[in-house]
Amino acid sequence: MDKLSFLEVIAAMAVFVSLLLAVFLLTVKTERKLENRLFAAFLIINAIDISGIFMHLFVDSYNLKAFKISAYLLVMPLFYLYVNAVCYSDFTLKRKHLLHLIPFIVANLMLVPRLYLAEGAAKEAFFTTMWQSPEMFIYQLIGELQFFFYIVAVFMILKRYKKIYLENYTNPNTLLYKWLFQLTLIFLFIHVCIIFKNIIRYTAYNDLFIWLHILAGTSFLLAACWFILKALHYPELFRRIDSTLQPTKDFAEMLETENTTDETKRFQIEQLKKFMVEKEPFLEPSLTIQELADQVNIPVRELSVLINHHLNQHFFDFVNEYRVKKAMTMLKDPTKKEYTVLEILYEVGFNSKSSFHTSFKKYTNTTPTAFINN
Repeated sequence: MDKLSFLEVIAAMAVFVSLLLAVFLLTVKTERKLENRLFAAFLIINAIDISGIFMHLFVDSYNLKAFKISAYLLVMPLFYLYVNAVCYSDFTLKRKHLLHLIPFIVANLMLVPRLYLAEGAAKEAFFTTMWQSPEMFIYQLIGELQFFFYIVAVFMILKRYKKIYLENYTNPNTLLYKWLFQLTLIFLFIHVCIIFKNIIRYTAYNDLFIWLHILAGTSFLLAACWFILKALHYPELFRRIDSTLQPTKDFAEMLETENTTDETKRFQIEQLKKFMVEKEPFLEPSLTIQELADQVNIPVRELSVLINHHLNQHFFDFVNEYRVKKAMTMLKDPTKKEYTVLEILYEVGFNSKSSFHTSFKKYTNTTPTAFINN
């Protein structure tokens, strides 16, 4: 099998897996319909783009081939909207989101005079040398600027999500942030391959051009398979946040200027720590800062400032520290010898083995098993 045939096989597999996953996302019964539809659209557009590798075997239409090329400008807007939908529970599609179509529309309008409206030999001649045309140069420039804009925007969303999550929630760890961050890095790697491929297109290194095509196609295929495995492994992976929530630093200074004395803050901190020890609210796996604020009768913003600024901890770390201390006590308790580590971690409020081991090692510099044996 030569390189071109191998590339076509890889592309066909990537298209098949992408479309299969897209169908599943569109038909599965779930409350998360919007993000499923957005990711399904993302996969379908990618499948259309990848199909260009073997499209010539089935399609002769120059218009369709050109439309396929321009469809790539829908990939990053869809991924950006998908990340928003996954992270924020109150995210909805609005009319303003139609602005994301502008690069795609501009690219197709540029092709109208010399491709879509052209006929016969003129159309064929333009398509043959299309990648050397001013239209394609502008298209590639738009594509790179667009990708840079959206990749930065996605990383900014993830950074804000992580900060708000750590300040307001506890379990299930930061799996969503880590997963989306990894997925974004994979797409960044694939795009870097595409950049090099487009540069090599204008040289005589045809073999390298094909190998970069193979690398990009294989990476996307593996990414789609990885997404499926991740979804099967962690069906309850996502815990979204309210987009109206703000990082503590955005309102901390304002609260600090209000008439809350140092003595009042010390008293609130003492009462908070006493409440955590006596009432053990951390045993609730899904405890949020709003729920704790209601229990200790402190406004949620004041409680957030107390924990994040005066105790210098994220709410996430603050709660998990009490869980670890409770687990340490139970692990050393002779009356609890019949309990397994798994039973204890659930007992103290963790809901996954990985998050328990990460937090336990962070606070004790050892593993639960080593702690028991010491």
